[in-house]
Amino acid sequence: MAGTNLTVVTGGSRGIGAAICARLADDGHDLVVGYRENSAAAKSVVGIAMDAGRRAIAVQVDTASPESVEDFFRVADEFGALTGFVNNAAISGPVGNLADADADELHRALDVNLYGYLLCARRAIRSMPTGGAIVNISSAAATMGSPGVYVHYAAAKAAVDAMTVGLAKELAPSGIRVNAVAPGTVWSDFHLDPDRPAKLASTIPLGRAAQPAEIAGAVSWLLSEDASYTSGTVIRVAGGL
Repeated sequence: MAGTNLTVVTGGSRGIGAAICARLADDGHDLVVGYRENSAAAKSVVGIAMDAGRRAIAVQVDTASPESVEDFFRVADEFGALTGFVNNAAISGPVGNLADADADELHRALDVNLYGYLLCARRAIRSMPTGGAIVNISSAAATMGSPGVYVHYAAAKAAVDAMTVGLAKELAPSGIRVNAVAPGTVWSDFHLDPDRPAKLASTIPLGRAAQPAEIAGAVSWLLSEDASYTSGTVIRVAGGL
């Protein structure tokens, strides 16, 4: 039924976020597509959702800014009653050894990858007075550490896993389920080196990197009634890693 589900997706204009939006639209969700800079890409995702017969809007947001997050969710609230939220906006930050990382770049990465997740979840909860579901996008890096690549990113994602477990327990009495999906290496423009997924294929038990749609399926399931008894869970979608 049109309008039954309204889901907000941050970082919804590209990569995993865009794939999540496309899958959710196919599965009956109206969408608020959050984006940071690329309005054309966000509008393209909105078009995909509308072609699937859903209502959708694109809204710019800096997830590390409390004021921007508040404005973003205010628009979402005006669009409809929120039933789902996907905490997805992330950046890699500096790549390489931690000792060589630029301090300002580190700060910005943690602002987006952890502080932003907390800010957005905090505000999404307030838009779900009668219950709903939150899915945080974590990473297999949370347990693998990503040495020599982005230890700071792995650390932020480990914190997201802890946040997922804690919020699930905190919000259960309010009827809000909280889970996470932890992708491994995925073909997307998240990587500074566009060939990185291919270079890592031999280290992955299944022998290849994931397609974004393979991550989106797990997210859609966690938002569905089929996952009505699932909360506080981190689903690893990492090809066996």
